[in-house]
Amino acid sequence: MDHLTKVDSFQYPSGHLGHLNDDQQSALDQFKVLCDKEGYYTTKVEGGKPASHDDETLLRYLRARKFVPKEALTQFKATEDWRKENHLEELYDTIDVKEYDETRRLYPQWTGRRDRRGIPVYVFEVAPLNSKALNAYEKSVSKKATVAPNENKVPSKMLRLFALYENLTRFVLPLCTAIKDRPHPETPISQSNNIVDINNVGLKQFWNLKSHMQDASTLATAYYPETLDRIFVIGAPSFFPTVWSWVKRWFDPITVSKIFILSSADMTSTLEKYIAIENIPKKYGGTLEYEFGMLPMLEEEIASKLKWTDPTADMQSGNKSYPTGPIKWRASSATTMEAVAVGSENGKKRERAIATVDVSLDDVHGISRVNTKIDWSLQKVKSTSGIATQPIDDGDPNFGSELRDPSIDEPNTVAGAVQANNTTTLPAGPLDTGNNDLPPSATQPRTGTSYTRLEQQDGTHASGTAASATPYNVTYGEHDEASTIEPSTVGQAPKDVRANLPSSAQGSS
Repeated sequence: MDHLTKVDSFQYPSGHLGHLNDDQQSALDQFKVLCDKEGYYTTKVEGGKPASHDDETLLRYLRARKFVPKEALTQFKATEDWRKENHLEELYDTIDVKEYDETRRLYPQWTGRRDRRGIPVYVFEVAPLNSKALNAYEKSVSKKATVAPNENKVPSKMLRLFALYENLTRFVLPLCTAIKDRPHPETPISQSNNIVDINNVGLKQFWNLKSHMQDASTLATAYYPETLDRIFVIGAPSFFPTVWSWVKRWFDPITVSKIFILSSADMTSTLEKYIAIENIPKKYGGTLEYEFGMLPMLEEEIASKLKWTDPTADMQSGNKSYPTGPIKWRASSATTMEAVAVGSENGKKRERAIATVDVSLDDVHGISRVNTKIDWSLQKVKSTSGIATQPIDDGDPNFGSELRDPSIDEPNTVAGAVQANNTTTLPAGPLDTGNNDLPPSATQPRTGTSYTRLEQQDGTHASGTAASATPYNVTYGEHDEASTIEPSTVGQAPKDVRANLPSSAQGSS
């Protein structure tokens, strides 16, 4: 078994810029070459244009694909194509500020605070999102065109949601990276924490919100990989173990391992392990005067680094805060970057500089740097898994489905989405069963009628699953299971993994 290796979970800052092992650095170098050959990446020109993408962004795709460059390339290409097809740059620069704020109130919001590692803390209150609120939002979206029609005909509500993720990656994460009072200031911040409050949420509301919340998780997994870190679920009702079976399928297994289901007795003590008490909202046992829906209450260390250039800056409880709507950073000099409020107001494009920070844009976005050994003693709390806090049993995935409001849409399929990979794909040879009539490529069109469409799955990984709608069960340990179909192998014949083993190992089997 000497040939087997352990796959890291990439707990920050492991697997992040500045803390790569030799294999990870090699994978990053290979990934850049592959992306360059495919026309999706350009390197920095000495004394000229910077690289098209910073290293920490590229590493997010590698971590999502367990540092397998070819798999990361597939997801990266899909994302870049999707961004162009849906005009993401234009969307963020032109979205109506009121529409943006309307959407912001339906999803996690940044509190203006960070955890003990310097990673931003978001809060999401679910109870206000009842059928009335969601239907009102749907009607509002249908009356307004966020941007011009796009090739993929992505629903406007999804386009608005994309703008919120753009705000995370283009404004909040760079700002938190610029603040250096954290354990590993050499490493960019590329993830977020989320406190998800499900107090007073009934079973019917859970079902009505299923599509709303699944849209967000599908989007993050497909096009904003590795941007979610710890998720603290607070106020779980008695029926939560029953619905947990479908909630956890919205996320990849590594993200699931970072979900903490907290009881009222454990809430404050657990949160305080990871977040300073002054950065925890009062509602959850901290001292922060913050309510869901407010603009961020910037912590002192962040506010002190911002040099406000806009005399009309918004005030939040007597302190300056940035305005609602999309904001992005741009270089204002070789050593400073400038926050610019964009979007549109009353049909006119907004482009207003609001503040500067004395950090270069290149430094914030993560350009190649020397890898060093991680000093874990700097961590104020040991990295832990949330699996022990999660329900043990899967429960009934359809429990309470009869309560769902039929006027609420089912989950959207994000066009072009690359599903999360639960395993690392290894090259392997076909298993000779003596009856291998299937074409070796899963992309070859199938033939037959609706009555015979499943016959070609005989002898494949999909055999007997699609007909009964019971995908393959994968066990991750610690009572954590998920039902999945691996899209890259579902139409292929079973593989003989012995083809991957050293010759000595094959001989001993």
